[in-house]
Amino acid sequence: MLPLQLLFITMKQFNVPIIYRSPLIVAIKNKRKQADKMKKDFTPTLLDLGPVQIYLARHFGFCYGVENAIDIAFRTIEENPGKRIFLLSEMIHNPQVNGDLQQRGVQFLQDTYGKQLVPFESLTKDDVVIIPAFGTTLDIEKKLNAIGIPTEKYNTTCPFVEKVWNRSEQIAKKEYTVIVHGKPTHEETRATFSHAAINTPTIVVNDMQDAVRLSKYITGEKNAADFYEDFKGRFSEGFDTTKHLQRIGVVNQTTMLASDTQGIADFFKKVMITKFNLTNDTIEERFADTRDTLCYATNDNQTAVYGLLETPADVAIVVGGYNSSNTSHLVELCEEILPTYFINSEEKMISPDEILHYNFHTKQEITTTNFLPAKNPVKILLTSGASCPDALVEGVIARLAAFFKVAPVMETLLETMA
Repeated sequence: MLPLQLLFITMKQFNVPIIYRSPLIVAIKNKRKQADKMKKDFTPTLLDLGPVQIYLARHFGFCYGVENAIDIAFRTIEENPGKRIFLLSEMIHNPQVNGDLQQRGVQFLQDTYGKQLVPFESLTKDDVVIIPAFGTTLDIEKKLNAIGIPTEKYNTTCPFVEKVWNRSEQIAKKEYTVIVHGKPTHEETRATFSHAAINTPTIVVNDMQDAVRLSKYITGEKNAADFYEDFKGRFSEGFDTTKHLQRIGVVNQTTMLASDTQGIADFFKKVMITKFNLTNDTIEERFADTRDTLCYATNDNQTAVYGLLETPADVAIVVGGYNSSNTSHLVELCEEILPTYFINSEEKMISPDEILHYNFHTKQEITTTNFLPAKNPVKILLTSGASCPDALVEGVIARLAAFFKVAPVMETLLETMA
């Protein structure tokens, strides 16, 4: 029997604008779902176009939280004609969706890093403010509520983000310090930090390097006074390493790489076992078993990429917003195995010989020539992030079909998948 939360998610349907939909992708996903209802088959779907073979990941594209956010946002616009409508920051990390909302008159109050674009002082109680899927901090909620704007009315916070907040609160009640594995400047991490820090001492670690550095304050290898510079801007007020690292639990930004979060949690568990001479029976005295707080879509998409990478191929293409955390981790997995191109639309594939793609390590778009090898057939792995519309994925498939002059074959795919 499905857990109540998953049963609810399975049943709920969202009204997502048709411009984000793809008949081809819907047909592919429905066919795979019917054949694999328990989601145990992570092999890709082969789209054989002759000279180009496209292997599509088992899971990709819009997740529950994104569809929920888009549904609420577009419904909010329809229900409030004539009113000023603001988004606290980007709805999701996808330029097409955010651009569509802006074209409909929605304004952003902040950029993705929290920089103020529209002063809160200019808002009135008659304005509408939509909370994005990442959630927001308690401080911002307080400011908006003080103006008379009800933050709960148009709140699109993903339920899986709220699940992390609830887990943090649970372990806080047992007097554990919360360690958040997340990107310190990401909206979701800032929100999760805020919700945890109101209840218990909290600190953010970005990666295993941070975790190792923090562990040295647990073991006493580093001077406690150095902590405040080492983790500047990432710990809650009044954090004391001599007191607040005695009992810990790890939660995460829901879109982090699952293996990284698990590795960090396992590392801290070992540190506590060694430091306090714990056994399996006494580990809970010092380390909270938070299990995995990644969202289901992040897990599914990452597992699907592992399945995708078992197929020998020439290149991988990952589609999504350049500031999308979950998408960048899919790129990270792919580029360990084969040449990988991170694009946010099919238009970035300029020609069969040239592609404009994003290097998320250097935060720059770069041009690569001869990105498609001169062979027959060319084998391409394809996936997208949880905030990427299926229509963009179909656009990439169509562009590749045009490059190889097999558009007529592309037109028969929908019939094949039906």
